[in-house]
Amino acid sequence: MRTSKVSKETARVVDALSSRGSNGSAPRRSLRNFVHATEVNYAQDDASSDLSELASDASLSSASPSPPPSSSGKRKRAVKTEVLSSNPSAANRKSNLPKKAKRQPAKRIKGESGNVATVEPPPNWEQMYSITAEMRKKVVAPVDTMGCESLAEESRSPIDRRLQTLVALMLSSQTKDTVNAVAMKNLQDNLEGGFNLAALLTVEPERLNELIAKVGFHNNKTKYIKATAEILRDRFDGDIPDTIEGLVSLPGVGPKMAYLTMSAAWGRDEGIGVDVHVHRITNLWGWHKTRNPEETRAELESWLPREKWHDINHLLVGFGQTICLPVGRKCNNCVLATEGLCPSAVIKKEVTKRVKKVKDEGEVKTEIDAIIKEEKADEDAPPLDVPLAGAGTVPDIEGTGAGIKREEA
Repeated sequence: MRTSKVSKETARVVDALSSRGSNGSAPRRSLRNFVHATEVNYAQDDASSDLSELASDASLSSASPSPPPSSSGKRKRAVKTEVLSSNPSAANRKSNLPKKAKRQPAKRIKGESGNVATVEPPPNWEQMYSITAEMRKKVVAPVDTMGCESLAEESRSPIDRRLQTLVALMLSSQTKDTVNAVAMKNLQDNLEGGFNLAALLTVEPERLNELIAKVGFHNNKTKYIKATAEILRDRFDGDIPDTIEGLVSLPGVGPKMAYLTMSAAWGRDEGIGVDVHVHRITNLWGWHKTRNPEETRAELESWLPREKWHDINHLLVGFGQTICLPVGRKCNNCVLATEGLCPSAVIKKEVTKRVKKVKDEGEVKTEIDAIIKEEKADEDAPPLDVPLAGAGTVPDIEGTGAGIKREEA
């Protein structure tokens, strides 16, 4: 069979050469291409015939040994094809191997409950923290004497003290500590039977609203406190929840109140309580750029040591009440500003300008020293998340959700 095939191919080559001109002027490249194509066709036909022979041999005797590979690569490929066809698992081994998982870029999650953002701590945070703590020791802030952690009655049972701490935090939102302390004192002195769960369940909403009338959004807070009292009775055996999930399920209680309640009432620091002071100041310091307190909490919890979670709220609230005020920050009295650590500091520059005033010709000239204070225009701008006076809406009870309408005092 091969002899006849070679004869045919040889005849084709001879015919092709004889068809050229007698002077043999055909390009050598064309001749080489023709011969190469002939060799390729022959190799393919040869491989096909080899595979046919192997298939017939295998059908005659499956136990007979495979023929030894020839010196040419064509025979090796034919034998390999026979082995793979007889062993499908070997043929599919490569395709069955698991593909290498594509590496996904790291994601930064903010504000999601249970998820923590991954960020690097600010390079100078420890220095700023310690300097702020030293400044706080020199000035007593309202939160130091009238903070929610200190408003519960010491003479009461642990259950009553935990309840009073929770209510104090509910009343504190959008309310100064001094006003909140007065409202808590009214409840402690005027609730029938004392400030406990039974008293909150029996007191009339009108009377409760009257006792807390000085706090912000007292109408809403009256509804929240009455509803919370019923939930504590029906679902939590008369005590406040001891989990974040349980606390945030109460009406009017958000993440900030929940984490502060866990710390103050149960003694467990499971998260950072971030209010408008912590959110505003840490953004002014350039520690992060966040849009709301929940994002700030996630950022801080990702790098701030856990032993500082309890103190940072109290530290920055007092700092915001005395030095880094929401309006009219006292940067000239702040060591962080004078040391160049606060990127948002506004230092007032005092320049002496001598103004000469001449009354009439021939009279003695007098000199007047004028002090010109240069201030940036945005120093008196409203702080982050603090509503403008006369605005149509203000943040909700915790300043983190959708706006609610103002209520009449």
